[in-house]
Amino acid sequence: MRPQDILMPVAAGLCCKPGGFHIDPVRPVERAVITHGHSDHARSGHGAVLATQETLDMMRLRYGDNFAGSTQAIAYGERIKLGDVTIQFHPAGHVLGSAQIAVSCKDICIVASGDYKDAPDPTCAPFELVPCDVFITEATFGLPVFHHGNAADEIRKLLASVALFPERAHLVGAYSLGKAQRVIALLRDAGYDAPIYLHGAMEKITRYYESRGVPLGDLRLVKGMKKADLAGTITLAPPSATSDIWTRRFPDPVTAFASGWMRVRARARQRGVELPLVISDHADWDGLIATIDSTGAGEVWVTHGQEDALVHWCTAKGLAARPLDLVGYGEEDEGDTMPEGEDAGA
Repeated sequence: MRPQDILMPVAAGLCCKPGGFHIDPVRPVERAVITHGHSDHARSGHGAVLATQETLDMMRLRYGDNFAGSTQAIAYGERIKLGDVTIQFHPAGHVLGSAQIAVSCKDICIVASGDYKDAPDPTCAPFELVPCDVFITEATFGLPVFHHGNAADEIRKLLASVALFPERAHLVGAYSLGKAQRVIALLRDAGYDAPIYLHGAMEKITRYYESRGVPLGDLRLVKGMKKADLAGTITLAPPSATSDIWTRRFPDPVTAFASGWMRVRARARQRGVELPLVISDHADWDGLIATIDSTGAGEVWVTHGQEDALVHWCTAKGLAARPLDLVGYGEEDEGDTMPEGEDAGA
């Protein structure tokens, strides 16, 4: 049996014919196995969904109770037989509940990484290296220019700006699932114990993180606050909100954005970001190649991102490598909008 007989790219995503399921399908399918809760990987409308409990809960928060015909939770390390294959979930270190999916059939093991990072994160289980024959890696930051550095250093930049401009509010654009909670936890680790304010779109998922035992300190909603009282504060908001009329409720706001893309200065300028913070929930170039090397995989499939450079690096190392050219995956949660009733003047 060849690896492509076990998993193959189709229009709906990665299809496992011997197991009767798709991994992170981009359109409704009969059975979906989901790596994590970001909206470009976890969509509603599937007949059955298998994922970690946290990912199922995120989907329920996002899409409502009827997001799938049926659901089944799987724990890290648990093995489940689906058709002719066995699957096992392993931590991906991306966001709370994120998983790599190991698919084994006969003597072949393929690991689909989903999105992952090898950097420390106090808000989710750390990335676990899984030896395999074929590794399916993301390549969001699959160019040598991308080096994320230490997230704690970026938090120090933010706190230095807050100290320098006590009369201004700091607005940090961050995706509502994973990034926002990580930034809050990093602020707490740096000794910042003042209240941190949240855009209304952040509340449900952030409170869910707390319910799963992630301590985030004093969190408050911006809604109802007086403009003058927000001087010297830090607020987390979806990236789209930081360039919206919603920002008028803040005194002379400093706009920040926490993303690996902030390594590209032109992208920061394009978004009108005054304080770029290079904090990513994806592996950088060094993380990608180190992970590929450490899995021991002789074959690497590259998906969603800068595929060509990573394929070239793999082939230069003597590995069999190819791009999967899957469509439908991009920047997670770019579609975050204000919840009903949260308008610019509220």
